[in-house]
Amino acid sequence: MKIIDISMPLHNKTAGWPGDTPFTFEVNWTKEQTGSVNVGKLEMSTHIGTHIDAPFHYDNEGKRVLQLELDRYIGKARVVDVSGKQQITPDDLLSVDLEEVERVLFKTKSWKDRTVFPENITYLSPNLPSFLAEKGVKLIGVDVPSVDPLDSKDLQAHHQLLANDIHILEGIVLDDVDEGIYELVALPLPLQDADGSPVRAILKTE
Repeated sequence: MKIIDISMPLHNKTAGWPGDTPFTFEVNWTKEQTGSVNVGKLEMSTHIGTHIDAPFHYDNEGKRVLQLELDRYIGKARVVDVSGKQQITPDDLLSVDLEEVERVLFKTKSWKDRTVFPENITYLSPNLPSFLAEKGVKLIGVDVPSVDPLDSKDLQAHHQLLANDIHILEGIVLDDVDEGIYELVALPLPLQDADGSPVRAILKTE
């Protein structure tokens, strides 16, 4: 078995949404101070790096992280290369076999430098979620910070994914991952009231 880490490393220079809480880590208590251990302190947004969106993120009545079904984040996933596209539409997937999987990960390669927050990204068309739902897809992942255009306020793709009961994984790293079927593990933290959660996302191959 091979494990491929598709998570963004989190450090004090990780690029987050402009204006959002940046990631910071510091050793709050040192071994010298405590006499036995180092203890770190984190401050971060729930939407920095590789993370999942809970529906509460964009819907006040939506589920929060601890209410989400964990089985969505574990299981067969197909990586699909859609690099070079401005948006992902059903036409881009007509030749892709989605019958074996409930999870689709889109390799867009549109976030070129992850030390800098992108100005433009490849995003999902609003009619893609219903197409995916008809194929039995329950989760989608993207290698960018959002499934919608970065300046979107109505978040059509987010809302259409929710309407079609498809969960959202954002900020994965697929640069060196080939198209194909893998086993995905991307579990959120048990953050009871949160609108999102960082994850350690991996792909497993036999």
